[in-house]
Amino acid sequence: MNRLSLKRAAGRSLLVMARFYVGLTMRTTRWTITGAPDSFPLLLQTPERSTDGCITAAWHRTLLMLPAMCRWAHQQKPELPITVMISRNRDGRFISDLIAPWNIASIEGSSDRNGKNKGGSRALREAFTALRNGAIFMITPDGPRGPAETVQAGTETLMRLTGKPLVPIGAACTGFTLPSWDRLRVPVPFGRGYLLYGAPCTHPMTGDEIAARLKTLSTRAENSLALGRAGLADRLWMALGMALLPGLRAMSLIRLRRGKERLDRLPERRGRTRLPRPGGSLLWLHAASVGETHSILPLIDALAARHPAHRFLVTTATTSGADVIAGYQRQAGPAASRLIHQFIPYDVPLWTKRFLDHWRPSALLLTDSELWPGIILACTRRAIPVGVLNGRLSTRSWQRWKKIKRFAPPLFKRLDFVAARGEEDARHFATLGVRDVLCFGDLKQNAPPPAVDREELGALRAHIGNRPVFLAASTHEGEDDIILRAAALARRTLPDLLTIIAPRHPVRAGQIAALIAPAPPRRSIGQKPSEADPVWIADTLGELGLFYSLADCALIGNSLLPPGGGHNPFEPVRLDVVLATGPFHDNFRPAYEQLAGFVTAIKGEKKLAEWIDAVVNNPTAWQAKARQAQAAIASHEAVPAALLNRIDALCV
Repeated sequence: MNRLSLKRAAGRSLLVMARFYVGLTMRTTRWTITGAPDSFPLLLQTPERSTDGCITAAWHRTLLMLPAMCRWAHQQKPELPITVMISRNRDGRFISDLIAPWNIASIEGSSDRNGKNKGGSRALREAFTALRNGAIFMITPDGPRGPAETVQAGTETLMRLTGKPLVPIGAACTGFTLPSWDRLRVPVPFGRGYLLYGAPCTHPMTGDEIAARLKTLSTRAENSLALGRAGLADRLWMALGMALLPGLRAMSLIRLRRGKERLDRLPERRGRTRLPRPGGSLLWLHAASVGETHSILPLIDALAARHPAHRFLVTTATTSGADVIAGYQRQAGPAASRLIHQFIPYDVPLWTKRFLDHWRPSALLLTDSELWPGIILACTRRAIPVGVLNGRLSTRSWQRWKKIKRFAPPLFKRLDFVAARGEEDARHFATLGVRDVLCFGDLKQNAPPPAVDREELGALRAHIGNRPVFLAASTHEGEDDIILRAAALARRTLPDLLTIIAPRHPVRAGQIAALIAPAPPRRSIGQKPSEADPVWIADTLGELGLFYSLADCALIGNSLLPPGGGHNPFEPVRLDVVLATGPFHDNFRPAYEQLAGFVTAIKGEKKLAEWIDAVVNNPTAWQAKARQAQAAIASHEAVPAALLNRIDALCV
């Protein structure tokens, strides 16, 4: 056998072994294949798109993952024509022979350079014909010789001349990297892999725009591969969730009896729904309760105006948050018809999986400090990017996280970005490992004020008459004693003072009423205060705006006793009410710092009584402070354009 024959035999042997190895890795790798819903009709050339053709682009270093892309497509549609562009040289022909068993046709050629004919013109004509016939045409835009991750001119030309959409693809898999110009990734058997299809590019794009999308998708695939594996802490959290299943079901029934759940919607807590998933991009936003829900409404309006085709899935943890969304939908704003509300499922693997299987969101945006490890891990495993809006991490919480950082799941590394509400929160998130921390201020500044029933407000004002009114808003257990003692002191100089106590949790109304003799009237059972009643318990949900509007002055609760934490002051500021807070409002420290001088800090019942007396006896001066507080937040940019751009980057 001569030298040429030996060389050919060696080449055939190498090809057979390479095919076997690639086939083994493709069959044994656990692939996660996901992406923008709009891309799948193009990739699979469904009946309505059967003659369109489509260009797909991925970096050259992912070449050996190409069979997995094609294998998945042919499983969905065996007759789907797939063609790939390869370089016109020995390596290109080897690649062509290697991928042939996966029913992939090839076109030889690449961009002509320095006057040297590399078959680019002929390849372009063949590509045009393949696309016209409905083929999926795959290219590596930084091939055949780089530079790596730099899109060559041929890709732009192909899009412009054919007018076909381009679907960018990010890929990553368990394997090793060769020391080649492109850092070629070689898969290994029995590993994991990610193929992420981006939103279709339907208009001609520049090389830099294509490169930016490919880099975003590739980074997301690599992060999902690196961070999607469950560690010991993740497994313990998942095991705890499964162990608590019976308890969570029982808790749901207890909450139902207390009016904190709705019977017809209890299945949503287990990830079930009667609603279909709408087509297209679906952005998932989660807000725990009323304040967080109000804060994201301006953001949803801005996103809806920017993206007329986007749909929005909003989850809340409370029925009061659901009521806010229902009111928003009744207003028929730009996003009202495109918004779906669900109650968030409990963070149990089975229920989270059911929820994500059905809704398949394009991205998840959490608000404040709602960081659920199981949900975030499940999203990471599915390459669903997760961002945090109005990120809040108090010093106390931050110190706790630091202590358990070594044993905790890589929760913060799994976040794509955090838009912190203040510089201190931003530093806390950054030290815990968040890759991208931004600071756009507190979104709650943009939230609309609590709803006020104007007809009911007029009726109550007529009923109460000229009595001065002090409101203790969102009080927590232990604070009511202090407030009642302060009100009793204030009535020495203001004998007709009416004190309204609005507990954060209305279920405590009976407990508060037991502190007062005779028993005070309660709003929840339709009772109104008479002239002889010094106290009225406002134990209803969704009416806090009404009580703020009735009051001459108000104290924001959860701030009189340690550890406290406070509540959002921006909502009552927008209602032009004179405000005070106790000393323990660390959870909202940046907000109170911004409102320094306009919201009075008070410690103890004596100081509270003196403040009530001062406000009632000099309303003009104190109302001026309330107007100054409004002005202090009025100049804040409604929804920063930079934040909208960062959210857009999640839905590439």
